[in-house]
Amino acid sequence: MGSDTSNSGEPRSRATPGLRGAIEAALPKERYGDQLAILSGTGQNIAGLAVFVVATFATNVLISRTLGASALGVITLATQLGFIGGAATRFGMDMAAVRRVAIDVGRGEGGRARGVLVRAVAIAALVSAVAGLLVFLGAGSLARAFHGTRGAFQAAALALPFVALSQVYLGGTRGLKVMRHTLYVYWAGQPVLWIVLLVLGWGLSKSIGMSVLAYALSWGLATVAAWFFWERETRSFTPMPAEAGEVGALIRYGAPRAPAALLAQLLFWTDYFVFSRYAHGPQLGVYAAAVRVAQALVLFLIAVNYMFSPFVADLHQRGERERLDGLFKALTRWVVAGSIPILLLLAIVPGPVLRVFGGGFQSGSTALRILLIGQAVNVATGSVGFILIMVGRTGWDLLVYAGSFLLDLVMAFLLAPHLHAEGAAIAQAVTLVVSNTARLYLVWRFVRIQPFTRQYLRLAIPAAAGGLVMAAVHLALRHGAWAVDLLATGIAGAIAYAVVLLAAGLTPAERRAIARVLGVATPAPRTG
Repeated sequence: MGSDTSNSGEPRSRATPGLRGAIEAALPKERYGDQLAILSGTGQNIAGLAVFVVATFATNVLISRTLGASALGVITLATQLGFIGGAATRFGMDMAAVRRVAIDVGRGEGGRARGVLVRAVAIAALVSAVAGLLVFLGAGSLARAFHGTRGAFQAAALALPFVALSQVYLGGTRGLKVMRHTLYVYWAGQPVLWIVLLVLGWGLSKSIGMSVLAYALSWGLATVAAWFFWERETRSFTPMPAEAGEVGALIRYGAPRAPAALLAQLLFWTDYFVFSRYAHGPQLGVYAAAVRVAQALVLFLIAVNYMFSPFVADLHQRGERERLDGLFKALTRWVVAGSIPILLLLAIVPGPVLRVFGGGFQSGSTALRILLIGQAVNVATGSVGFILIMVGRTGWDLLVYAGSFLLDLVMAFLLAPHLHAEGAAIAQAVTLVVSNTARLYLVWRFVRIQPFTRQYLRLAIPAAAGGLVMAAVHLALRHGAWAVDLLATGIAGAIAYAVVLLAAGLTPAERRAIARVLGVATPAPRTG
């Protein structure tokens, strides 16, 4: 089921026309058009994220089991340097592309979009190339500071510009409210390419440097693909001249976004970098695994954020606050509902989850549980960060990120030397709570919308049912094979949660919508 702005002539799966027709009949486009488009894009995102998580998880397991936990720690440092550097040095042009393309298309001036993106790409290319060169020249110093290898950080420098440029092109296609290219290139393509190139590279040199070089090459290919999809989606647009001062407008928007994007990525890794100064042996690799696993909790939030962003820009520009508020409330509740089973599983059986990385990784269980607190608040507050960016409040967004970064940095330096991985995890959890609370207030202050309704309370019943079933299964199997414990606990708890959610966790309107899709008669009025 594609969005309204996707290529209308593109063929879809032949296996689902009946279901798609039933959904459109039950939820008419004139009333539920935004929800259907976001649902479609989110569904594509979830599919892509599933591939991303599995591929990333598999890559980390492959590295840890082949090169060891210490190598995993160094490779994580180098690849995150490339990724975080790319996030900062694209100068906010990815979000600028989403926002400007969505606004131009929304007001019927899609022909300006190509010119906007050409300028956004040029800005990101210049800044990221300079940053990549500096990282390459300083690779030796970075290797000494973080106990890595020079080749690993040189390879990270090569990745940096490609990370930046691919995201700018994909931001443009998301501005068109087309999500599938982000799925193909970012969520699925690049992680899978890294695995393929990793295995091929190890045939020449089974080393840390080759592992990071494979990462850089995967982003290079991703950039080519992202450019191709943007060109294909927009080649039919009638050319329109760029507005006067376009470059200046992009720079003014991107100037606060550039450091904010850097700090946004660092918010998940600052404590990790600080802990790398004090970690010994496999401790850093264990904490890297815990951080990666905790981030799985935000999968549904990420899926919604990427699709919701252009709608925020479009609706806010047109002054449709009530419509935006309704979407924000509904989407946040859906995100929380989809994230609860993951939260329960990670909190109840953290040891078996971490055992996937290898023996000894279960020592990160306490750190993982602490990290989950911060990520749970991140999920519960919904798309507050993306809303601030899409309504143009990039300065305030930067201010929150700067304060959050300083808080994380100070707490990590205070706690990590004494509490080790648990101290680093406390620093991140507290930072995420403070950061998201601040954004929640700012969104209410500037846009007058917030994500919470009384319907949230309905989710407590299925959450309790799923948690109790998971706890019971885990207690029964905890002395057996860890893989059996993990799978049985997850499957049984997810089934219990889903059953009770359908029975008691949905709103009356949601139940009626599902009944109409399934063709089940319901006595409730359609307008209820």
